[in-house]
Amino acid sequence: MQHGPAVRRRKLGAELRALRTSAGLTSGEAARLVGWHQSKVSRIETGTSGVKPADVRLLLDAYTVADTQLRELLMMLAGSDDSDGRHHWWHAYRGVLPPTYRDFISLESQAGAMRTLETTVVPGLLQTPEYARAVTKAAVEGLPEDRLDTLVEVRLARQDVLRSDPPLELSAVLDEAVLRREVGGPGVMARQLERLIEAARLPQVRLQVLPFAAGAHIGVTGPFVIFSFSNTSDLDVVVLDHLTSSLYLERKEDLQAYTEAFNALQIHALSPEDSLDFIAGTATGA
Repeated sequence: MQHGPAVRRRKLGAELRALRTSAGLTSGEAARLVGWHQSKVSRIETGTSGVKPADVRLLLDAYTVADTQLRELLMMLAGSDDSDGRHHWWHAYRGVLPPTYRDFISLESQAGAMRTLETTVVPGLLQTPEYARAVTKAAVEGLPEDRLDTLVEVRLARQDVLRSDPPLELSAVLDEAVLRREVGGPGVMARQLERLIEAARLPQVRLQVLPFAAGAHIGVTGPFVIFSFSNTSDLDVVVLDHLTSSLYLERKEDLQAYTEAFNALQIHALSPEDSLDFIAGTATGA
């Protein structure tokens, strides 16, 4: 288990190593092509040191990598600007957001797909402003109003990934407790359930409810997120949230275990169509 920045360095290094090997180059030959010492290439590939976007570009050029999407993904892992030239928007909140949260947002913005099990609250990407405010206020007691406003602003800004081109593909399994827990009062919860119904109808969102009637299930161990990337499964990562930090799992065994767990949860959950009816029924008190 690693923290986010270490995971990104290692994944970026592993991908660069694979691309070098595919190009038929040794680390020494790659270093000579870009004018570096061999040790720098080795440190980058093992993830023991950070790498600048400009250095990644040099290596990709040396390896004759023409795949535009793959180049952009690897450049972003190195901290590059977004493909349209905008700086990562969350940099503006560096003084407010803890590093683990910034790193989560970074992965979320770069991923092609996100699978999540939620057992307590509505996923952040689907929260209304009022719901987000109530959840944040409850999670961090004594938060000044201006800081609370900022955190809610960040939560809502994250939701742009569902409207980007192409949008993030979101698959979420929600325990029934998420729908029953009255966050922020009846009015706030009613609007939040309406928002879930709207989101469930989006083509890029697959929403399923795991009803209490399903009994005990593998998800009782807690919520998790799986980020997947469009160009390579080698960059996929599992995120486990804790009160004061997040843990990132990158081993193939971990990814396989959580992927199988999510698949099992989808089988036990209601279908997307039945889930939509279930949420609507909960909203009307049926």
